[in-house]
Amino acid sequence: MQNETDAGVADTGSLVRRWITYAAGIYILTMGVSLAIRAGIGISPQSSLTRTMTLVFPSVSQGTFNFILELLMLLLTYLVLPKDFKLRNFLALIPALILATFLDLNLMLTEWIVLDAYAAKFVLLVFADATLAFGLFLMIRANLVLMPIDMFVNTLFKKTGRKWGNIKTAFDCTLLVTSAAIGLICLGAPHFIREGTIINGILVGQYIKLYFFLFKKFSRNGGGGS
Repeated sequence: MQNETDAGVADTGSLVRRWITYAAGIYILTMGVSLAIRAGIGISPQSSLTRTMTLVFPSVSQGTFNFILELLMLLLTYLVLPKDFKLRNFLALIPALILATFLDLNLMLTEWIVLDAYAAKFVLLVFADATLAFGLFLMIRANLVLMPIDMFVNTLFKKTGRKWGNIKTAFDCTLLVTSAAIGLICLGAPHFIREGTIINGILVGQYIKLYFFLFKKFSRNGGGGS
């Protein structure tokens, strides 16, 4: 995210426009997450954990579990580097709450999607990852507050000095192992961790790179970007 900002991609214009872009990004991201869930061939580490929890506690929505996870990450951010933690970091809970609300809404709106053919599921997953990545692109472009999970990963990066990509990979693997362990203990088997989980990990990053490439290309041709 910081690399893209340094590359001049981030919007530094109207704050109102940036918040609208950010909110739109959250909505599109959650639509992508919802479609990936409906594809039924595996989802991202974060989604697999929160989705598994809805099977353990059916009365609690995935959006609620997602918000709880974000709240936990904010607490861990404080525990890792308490001296660097600022009161303004609590602002990250606002977009986290919006994301939770949009996620539950989009899961409701996509309830009707039930696919049998594997090819259709695969196509839906590829489209879902493209949608999710575009939402992330808009959020990065808006250049506003980080989600607590991203804040935690960045804090680990500052604390350890290790490569950001390695920390993010280790974090995602931790979420996957946690999801699988909860599935085994409470449900008898892991759920939502399949080939789509790997596909998600590969495609989302590539899609984001594509969106930034296209944005910078058209910005140069159009003579503006912010």
